[in-house]
Amino acid sequence: MENNQKQDPTKTYNLMGSEVVDGFTCKPKILDPEKPIMHFKTQIFLCHDERCKKAHKSDQLSVDLRDILKEINLARGENRIKISRTGCFGACRFRSVANLYENTRVNGHPKNNNLWLRNIHKYSKEKWIELFTALATNKDIDEIVEFAQIPISEIKEYPND
Repeated sequence: MENNQKQDPTKTYNLMGSEVVDGFTCKPKILDPEKPIMHFKTQIFLCHDERCKKAHKSDQLSVDLRDILKEINLARGENRIKISRTGCFGACRFRSVANLYENTRVNGHPKNNNLWLRNIHKYSKEKWIELFTALATNKDIDEIVEFAQIPISEIKEYPND
């Protein structure tokens, strides 16, 4: 949809301005192969499997986080943060977990790439905002004590066969 066209308030639109399929937040009704993939600086993968989902303060954690990103203007633009739900990470002993991925080919911060946050079910809205702001400004998450991570020694590779 062109920026100068008005959107119908009875319909739902994604961030690219496309009308979405009922029951979805971003799946467009009409696929436009000419639309580019939306840029993101950081992508946060949230474990959304049964155990972690039960620990979250909200059944709609990903939706709540996307709303926060919109409030603080990090849902669009150069420092966009993308929230994605996943299945089980196999890290249940760390309670609710998230994995941070930085788009280092464009403007992501390499030191924050592939970090595993634990106990995210304890995060308040203010703590999420602190995390999002730190990611957007390329602060090293390792240096912020409040964001407990899964120690690298606890992340095991599969043995070679």
